[in-house]
Amino acid sequence: MGTDFILGAVATSVKWGDMLFYLVLFIVLIALLKHFAWGPVNEMMDKRANKIANDIDSAEDARQKAEDLAEKRQSALKESHVEASQIIERAKKNGEQQKNIIVENAHSEAQSFKETAKQDIARERQDALEGVKNDVAELSLEIASKVISKNLQLDDQKALIDSYIEGLGKQNEVK
Repeated sequence: MGTDFILGAVATSVKWGDMLFYLVLFIVLIALLKHFAWGPVNEMMDKRANKIANDIDSAEDARQKAEDLAEKRQSALKESHVEASQIIERAKKNGEQQKNIIVENAHSEAQSFKETAKQDIARERQDALEGVKNDVAELSLEIASKVISKNLQLDDQKALIDSYIEGLGKQNEVK
């Protein structure tokens, strides 16, 4: 049988020509694989690695932007709380000022009403005194005319009684 390779049996001698041929074919096959398959596969892997790196960078940028936005929102929220507190304080101060103004106006109106009432009372008193004076004068005239028997004229009697009543009024005011 010899040196042939038959059904899995090993030949007794090594054929160096075949082995060299197979080695060259293997190297050519590796070169072809490297040129046609390894380059595109490697390029595809590089693209994928770049895409993943870009996605990671984008995710990091998005996370950083989200953190910045969260910080801005937090600071805006704090500012709005401070502003709301200031608005409430101003409203309280304005309310207090309005209350004070209203109370002062009410006091001044009450004082004005008191003064007006005092003036009205004084005027009414004066009118009442004059009315009483006139009534007393007329009554005195009637009495005097009946008593004296009509010797004095009516105008003279009125003048006499008015002067008497004025004297009484001045005496009452002095007291």
